[in-house]
Amino acid sequence: MPTPSATRRHALRALAALLLPAAATRSVAAAGADPSEAAADCVIPAKAGGGFALTCALARDALQAVRPARSPLAQRYLPGGIGAVAFDRVATGRLGGPGTLVAFSSGSLLNLAQGRFGPHSPSAVRWIATLGTDYGVIAVHRDSPYQRLQDLVAALRQEPSRIAFGAGGTVGSQDWVKAALLVRAAGRDHKAMRFVSFEGGGEALGALQGKHVDAFPGDAAEALQAIAGGAAVRLLGVLSETRLGGALTGVPTAREQGVDIVWPTVRGLYLSANVPDAAVRAWTAAFAEATAAPGYAALRERHGLYPFALTGAALDAYVQARIKTYQALADELGLRRWKP
Repeated sequence: MPTPSATRRHALRALAALLLPAAATRSVAAAGADPSEAAADCVIPAKAGGGFALTCALARDALQAVRPARSPLAQRYLPGGIGAVAFDRVATGRLGGPGTLVAFSSGSLLNLAQGRFGPHSPSAVRWIATLGTDYGVIAVHRDSPYQRLQDLVAALRQEPSRIAFGAGGTVGSQDWVKAALLVRAAGRDHKAMRFVSFEGGGEALGALQGKHVDAFPGDAAEALQAIAGGAAVRLLGVLSETRLGGALTGVPTAREQGVDIVWPTVRGLYLSANVPDAAVRAWTAAFAEATAAPGYAALRERHGLYPFALTGAALDAYVQARIKTYQALADELGLRRWKP
């Protein structure tokens, strides 16, 4: 006579056999569905208030404009290493799937170029789309004695350690690189500067607002967002090739002020490399449609970004080219690079 435990095991096996076809059918149906039409998440790999949050908000609004029947793209925060934790989890399969997009920026590519995202190559994820480009800025508190970028450069020339820079990321991050290039432009050794690390631009801007740091080498969109929210922040210069329009019309470029620094910050999205090719094609097509839609330019401008939309092979080529450029820059600044 079978024991009670054997009977239970037999019953469980029988139940599993009955349920398996239905589960398999659902799995196949889900795999065949267009993920850009279904519920999905956009992972923000930092704390609130920075550029990654802006990227996911723009992705949500742009998708909704061309896919009005879909559920709005949900926003999820996963801070850690300014994108390192999220990238590692996606690359190792602990996070991902056709319904999980992750925000990235030029700063992500810079960290990836240095091996700061773990033992992963750029092919560990699928690059889906860029939504636009931001530009670096140098900002101070509204009450700061530094009225122009030249004033800050003069102070750095006297003594670089007297200025406390505060921004997202640690040594080697894109905000650190902006500060390092500014110190070098002042004719001093960038290794002598003071840099306070924060988990994202929003946190760093809060520190600037509280006068805990002297300068913010961040990005224009997040700084403008903070100013629109009432933050007492003044922009000394924008790191673009030429003067920009919109809310930055009155802000001179660093080049206009004798400081030859240009730093574009491209913003976009990636997926796990393990998702089906059909899902990659679906998301790529969705964002290609969204960024080409008649109302997208105005939407992008409301989020403080400028034109730079890439998908597919063009985006893959861009990522590879930027990583090579950033590797050379890291070597120039004496930054350690870990190879995948």
